[in-house]
Amino acid sequence: WKKLYFAHHWPVTVCKMNANDCHDPPKYWTIHGLWPDRAEDCNRTWHFNVTEIKDLMSDMRHYWPDVLHSSLNRTQFWKHEWDKHGTCAATLEALNSQKKYFGKALELYQHVDLNGCLLKAGIKPSSSYYKMTAIKEALTSFYGVTPKIQCLPPEEGEKAQTIGQIEFCFTKELQLINCMAPKGESNPVQAHLKLGTEELSVCNDTLPTYYPSEVQ
Repeated sequence: WKKLYFAHHWPVTVCKMNANDCHDPPKYWTIHGLWPDRAEDCNRTWHFNVTEIKDLMSDMRHYWPDVLHSSLNRTQFWKHEWDKHGTCAATLEALNSQKKYFGKALELYQHVDLNGCLLKAGIKPSSSYYKMTAIKEALTSFYGVTPKIQCLPPEEGEKAQTIGQIEFCFTKELQLINCMAPKGESNPVQAHLKLGTEELSVCNDTLPTYYPSEVQ
């Protein structure tokens, strides 16, 4: 693999996407995962062990919660992220244990401070629409790189898409880089994140965009 996608999702949108027992989702962007491109399930014998991250537990529950399942004792989501992505990321020394992998993602979350950046740009959850280009420009000017922004397409009869996920890309040296692959280069990592029946896909620059403050 060549780069890492560091995905944040907007819990309110995630909750809207499928049947789940979401109660009162966090009103801040949370971590979805840290994903090497072009690699999944690299070591099926390296099993997730929650005791290795017990020191990180309170941060994990706060910044990397399982949004779809409100039980705090659930570790299924982290197990899935480790099995599928962490075992691949572990080829990097900085990420070569469960503690390092989850700990580094928490560090990157603080470093990126997506919640702070959006607030500084005056972009906050609202019942009115945003222009996708305005959100993109705010992020690009703040970070100096272009993240990948994913939305739920409009529902029938609606004209607006709903923002759901923002991914930042990092080099193997953990430096921010542009996410979007140059034209003609395919990008095999989850073009679509499927949750239930609805999918997130790259946002349309021309559609009005919802950034919802509560699950409708």
